[in-house]
Amino acid sequence: MTTSTPTPTTVYRAGAIFTGRASAPLAEAFAVRDGRILAIGGIEPVARAAGNDAQLVDLGDGFVAPGTVESHTHLLMFGQSVEKVQLRDCGSLTEIQSRLREAREANPNAERILGISWRFEALQGLDPTAEMIDEAVPDIPVMLDANDLHSVWVNSAALVELGITSDTPDPIGGEIRRDAEGAATGFLLETAAIQYAWGYLAESASDADRDRFLAAAFDAYLATGVTTATDMSLGAPELAAFERILTRDGRLPFPMTAHMLLHPSGDLTSDLAQVEQVAAERDRIAAAYGSDSFRIVGVKFILDGVIDACTAAMRSPFASGSNAEPIWPREAALAVAVAADAHGLQLALHAIGDSASDLALDLVEACVRANGPRSSRRPRIEHLEYVAPDTVRRLAALGVTASMQPVHCDPAVLDNWIAMLGDDRAERGFPWAEIRDAGVRIALGTDAPTAPHEAPHNLFIALTARSVLEAARAPYHAERVFTPADALEAMTYGGAWATGLEDELGTLVPGARANFAVLDLNPFTDDPARLVGARVRLTVVDGEVRHRTA
Repeated sequence: MTTSTPTPTTVYRAGAIFTGRASAPLAEAFAVRDGRILAIGGIEPVARAAGNDAQLVDLGDGFVAPGTVESHTHLLMFGQSVEKVQLRDCGSLTEIQSRLREAREANPNAERILGISWRFEALQGLDPTAEMIDEAVPDIPVMLDANDLHSVWVNSAALVELGITSDTPDPIGGEIRRDAEGAATGFLLETAAIQYAWGYLAESASDADRDRFLAAAFDAYLATGVTTATDMSLGAPELAAFERILTRDGRLPFPMTAHMLLHPSGDLTSDLAQVEQVAAERDRIAAAYGSDSFRIVGVKFILDGVIDACTAAMRSPFASGSNAEPIWPREAALAVAVAADAHGLQLALHAIGDSASDLALDLVEACVRANGPRSSRRPRIEHLEYVAPDTVRRLAALGVTASMQPVHCDPAVLDNWIAMLGDDRAERGFPWAEIRDAGVRIALGTDAPTAPHEAPHNLFIALTARSVLEAARAPYHAERVFTPADALEAMTYGGAWATGLEDELGTLVPGARANFAVLDLNPFTDDPARLVGARVRLTVVDGEVRHRTA
């Protein structure tokens, strides 16, 4: 007869402990046993629950919160972005060209140069063209992802590599920008960027490349206190990379949920077949690996583009007089959404313009009508950058989660956004307070790599409406900001609730998984400016230390 050795219990004591709920008092201690929270509250009752043999870890004045739930990320793309030429801080075309020349000189044997996060403001109203990049790097392909990841700017060599000619058709929901003679200019928007540039790069990457990208992303997130994430554009290559980790290690570095990206094909039979494939993959993954570490929970619709490129679907035109139609044709979107909902797949709906939000909410209503009410449905709209007042009321009435990203409204990246709207709509962006007051559930993420991934930076903007990138910038509508408790709840419990995991993740209550982070400052009492550059002392996943700052 064999006997098992009891797992030791650890009691953590800290300066303040946030449980994940804004309405709950801060605690001073919690106990962890077998990777779960055993007790939380005052040090004496927690110590009694833990028993005499418990180990005490004194975190001093550290601030403890549930690990951040990154509610919207593109994990593999984020990991790959670490290796790309960073352009977010370039304020002019000259700076972009200089950065590209430096990259070429530093990598004389490179087959191509990839860059990320160039901003429209840097071009001062000019359309990006291949010739602009050719002036810096004419000899090898260059592909530069825009800061919002909804367009790609390429040089002439890249157009040749991608096989884009005057005869190359625009895909549904996308555009190859052309000159008066019909020749491609080097600017690929929306599904044209996805299909031609990113599709080509995905095919060119090896399994070893993807494994490296994911490892870099997990490490970067753990260092900033993230212990759970939702991937928002899962495709076959990404899924295969996650499976390789699961097969090798039995689990991911932290638990994840994922939405598989659907692509409008123009053929309803093909569109519906995508839903069947997602449902089959969900069931296969669950049967093979269980659901503790990785699960496919839903589908992602990209319903429109972005305001910066005037590809967001708006009720009224942009300042230029242009407007954009939704990327998904309405009838196809309705049919596919209802089919996905019937399979129990959660809807994640990218909608930045107010017209796209209208369509997103119409899809949710159609699912309720066709498939009946269901408490586990939990639809969500991603981004909601310009939101009309009646949209907020519909969000509340339909129980839709507002999945938003404070780092998207860093004042340093809003100049072009404001100019493209050009009227009083520019003052109604990101209406956090209005959404909160209506009782809409909120999940805060970063959408990395479209924006910086650091959780403390995201929290800083949520609390101040100020800029991480340019400290001297005036805040964008500071009256909208969150309280520390509300912001932290939206970054933890809110993100877990959005995927139906609120009993397990995003909270520090008895029975929940012991996923937490320790900051070197207290967001409730310290100057929020300290969040810029703040250190995460410790990141713990299922009771195991996964990151420690010396």
